[in-house]
Amino acid sequence: MNKLYIGNVSAEASEEDFETIFEQWKIPHSGPFLVKTGYAFVDCPDEKAAMKAIDVLSGKVELHGKVLEVEHSVPKRQRSCKLQIRNIPPHMQWEVLDGMLAQYGAVQSCEQVNTDTETAVVNVRYATKDQARLAMEKLNGSMMENCTLKVSYIPDETATPEGPPAGGRRGFNARGPPRSGSPGLGARPKVQSDIPLRMLVPTQFVGAIIGKEGATIRNITKQTHSKIDIHRKENAGAAEKPITIHSTPDGCSNACKTIMDIMQKEALDTKFTEEIPLKILAHNSFVGRLIGKEGRNLKKIEQETGTKITISPLQDLTLYNPERTITVKGSIEACAKAEEEVMKKIRESYESDMAAMNLQSNLIPGLNLNALGLFPTTAPGMGPSMSSITPPGAHGGSSSFGGHPESETVHLFIPALAVGAIIGKQGQHIKQLSHFAGASIKIAPAEGMDAKQRMVIIVGPPEAQFKAQCRIFGKLKEENFFGPKEEVKLEAHIKVPAFAAGRVIGKGGKTVNELQNLTCAEVVVPRDQTPDENDQVIVKISGHFFACQLAQRKIQEILAQVRRQQQQQQQQQLKPTSGPQPPMPRRK
Repeated sequence: MNKLYIGNVSAEASEEDFETIFEQWKIPHSGPFLVKTGYAFVDCPDEKAAMKAIDVLSGKVELHGKVLEVEHSVPKRQRSCKLQIRNIPPHMQWEVLDGMLAQYGAVQSCEQVNTDTETAVVNVRYATKDQARLAMEKLNGSMMENCTLKVSYIPDETATPEGPPAGGRRGFNARGPPRSGSPGLGARPKVQSDIPLRMLVPTQFVGAIIGKEGATIRNITKQTHSKIDIHRKENAGAAEKPITIHSTPDGCSNACKTIMDIMQKEALDTKFTEEIPLKILAHNSFVGRLIGKEGRNLKKIEQETGTKITISPLQDLTLYNPERTITVKGSIEACAKAEEEVMKKIRESYESDMAAMNLQSNLIPGLNLNALGLFPTTAPGMGPSMSSITPPGAHGGSSSFGGHPESETVHLFIPALAVGAIIGKQGQHIKQLSHFAGASIKIAPAEGMDAKQRMVIIVGPPEAQFKAQCRIFGKLKEENFFGPKEEVKLEAHIKVPAFAAGRVIGKGGKTVNELQNLTCAEVVVPRDQTPDENDQVIVKISGHFFACQLAQRKIQEILAQVRRQQQQQQQQQLKPTSGPQPPMPRRK
């Protein structure tokens, strides 16, 4: 990705002119300038030099009266789904960026590129070429907080080449995954479909991990059947560098232990006396469940492995750092055991959320979960999900349901102290949230002076409920109303007709128990309730976001089934009868 295209070039421009400009701005190049009519090409020695040329020259430097445009040179066959977006405001939250990108299609990955500029740069992959093209058309040149976004294609190595690959050069390199058609090589999971192990290692040990001419790292990848990326160019000058390991859980663990052994040996050889802890990077979305209620899960791992584990605070999360650092101290053997347990918990959380999302998207037809920006991809650059900011141009309430879905009312209980955060300055946040979700959102008056909780009344169809509740959960997490060792769990109340409460409970509590097992939420139908003026009673649901949502959807399914049976019975009664009719069979 180091070849550059220089556009808007004057007919008077020469190779010497470009030599002078690149020398003036101290931009290295590794070959001659190929100057054509109106444009030119040049090779840079590495990606850093290419990025510097784009950042410093494009749209800023004039040559013979024309302002140069500089971007990556991308062959047509590689103009696929991958874009680079530059000049992003540095303090922009990931949630806003995710929401903005999701307007144009399903974002499969979004990774930050480290540059010397003050503004941020990300590489984005969309699911289809059309989505990428639309994003490019809409975003290139658009303004964001006084910054003009610059969008260009970058080579997509996975794009299908036109014609057969020459000499096998377009295939994977020696460390890449095998071709999908290779028999007997299907054991390694696809990179995109599993959670990689991400580690932080002290910069001074990177050379030893790579080895002479890459011999050590090649040996590790071969022995552990893994693909290992050492991100040497990230965080220039930083004391630590990230390493990403793609493999089976066992492969990741074996590679991790081997790397720890290499660092230990190098420390002895170089008389490095400080302790070298194992540092694992994990997306913030999974950390709550790793910690467990009151820190129980983490304490259990510490006790079983004989290690001490600490986790970086939520406050450290930024656009540049969307992951939490899990620091494990102990012997190499103990740290290796702890890594297995930590990553097992993180993978379980990931798989549970993916299953919940798949089920959720089936329960609400037309719900585009990708467009909501609710769930992170496994790419290291994706930021915290469940965002609380309305994406620019998002329109609430749009849905591809057949007909109009029925409106539902949910009472969600939040900490009383969080009311201000949900309402926002002059009511801006709650207005944005209502517009984005397509729901009516109101906060009920406090029940007494010392009320610890406040009720948020959300009225809207299923998709609006999903969006609104998700962003409320996210806002509470973001604003630290739940501690770093707590997962956001809220209580929601939905009203059901009194005659249908028995169907929710089931015979001997069978249905409600099945509901709890399926959704991992706590579902309670308080006994001896007095029905309200509409002859309705309350069902209480408690749990984290996905658990709460699944329980709500399942209960609404039961109610819909009850309503259908009622309608059938009424229709049956209205039919003219010539004799006694058998009773309607009860549907389970």
